[in-house]
Amino acid sequence: MKAFVINGKLDGALIEVPERTLSSDEVKVKISYVGICGSDLHYYFDGANGAFVVEEPLIPGHELSGVIEEDPSGEYAPGTKVTLHPATYGIKEIGIEDKPYLWPKGAYLGSASTHPHTQGAMSEYFVARKSMIRVLPQKLSLELAALAEPLGVAIHAINVGDGVQGKRILVSGSGPIGLCVIAAAKILGAASITATDILPSALKRAEAVGATTTLQIGKDELPENAFDIVFECSAAAMAISSAFQMVRRAGVVVQVGMLSAGPQPIAIAPLISKEIQLRGSFRFNDEISDAVTMLTENDWIKAIITHVLPLSDAIAAFEIAKDSEKSGKVLVKIN
Repeated sequence: MKAFVINGKLDGALIEVPERTLSSDEVKVKISYVGICGSDLHYYFDGANGAFVVEEPLIPGHELSGVIEEDPSGEYAPGTKVTLHPATYGIKEIGIEDKPYLWPKGAYLGSASTHPHTQGAMSEYFVARKSMIRVLPQKLSLELAALAEPLGVAIHAINVGDGVQGKRILVSGSGPIGLCVIAAAKILGAASITATDILPSALKRAEAVGATTTLQIGKDELPENAFDIVFECSAAAMAISSAFQMVRRAGVVVQVGMLSAGPQPIAIAPLISKEIQLRGSFRFNDEISDAVTMLTENDWIKAIITHVLPLSDAIAAFEIAKDSEKSGKVLVKIN
């Protein structure tokens, strides 16, 4: 079968990889669409995502949709629409028994954090454990369903912030994850949604999915003490400092964007003087199921998708996805 592999920095290729025999608790999925995530971009353009270095051929892709091709047990009929929960949980840890996504020694599809690397789904077929399967409603298009994983990340961030209903929220950074937070917040009843970004094109996409106000960084004045919750999705240290200024006293800042490893120059004095709560948000528990429901009932969320390219143009898809001025979410169409 054909698959796109990353061998290192700017070294990607479409190759033939062997298929393997299914075990009794596995199914074969014919992949339809795979979204390109920020971590995928780092693996291709930098050869590493933070501390996780590509040391062997890595198939990227953890945002996906497809149909069941084969299930030896007969539980799932061929053609059943599915997405996958991309996590494999590690060792249960005391105190976080209800947060398996934080357990150590876990794995995630398309990740170099493990050795051997955990292969992703940017291939014609993918063999998945049955526990990863999430069946999709028939009415949900496979293209839109490829947003289930990033939308699950957004819903989890909102849950970390204790919900948005009736609250004034700011989304810092209007890239794909920021857009997903905006869309989810609109559906979940935020009183107002302000979006920021450096790029006017990104702000236009934010308006298309529910932002009620937009602010261009470097041009517009940023209000102080104006928001109940800030969802920081840009992963820029300066943006975190700005978030502390813009959130109200005793407000909440949810850090969604993953900063690079190492020290960061962040002005934290307001965190203390305003009693701000800074909360990290990492991937999700099972909010991907909530995301499937949300996508099924709100097909306008497809505005987040700006480009769909075939597997044969995977490198071009990565180039477009890197260009935030041109693109929101970029999908690779596999089958």
